[in-house]
Amino acid sequence: MPRDGFTLFCTDCKMENYISKKNKKNTPEKVELKKFCAKCNASTLHKEKK
Repeated sequence: MPRDGFTLFCTDCKMENYISKKNKKNTPEKVELKKFCAKCNASTLHKEKK
């Protein structure tokens, strides 16, 4: 199955905040999104963690 789940973690505080899915065939590289972190109380860069 090409669709795979992954976790997004905050690059500032390293807290895992979001769970998402992506199609590995269309997006083989790791995802980086700017999302809200409750611990930092700000919008920070979140990276994919396996």
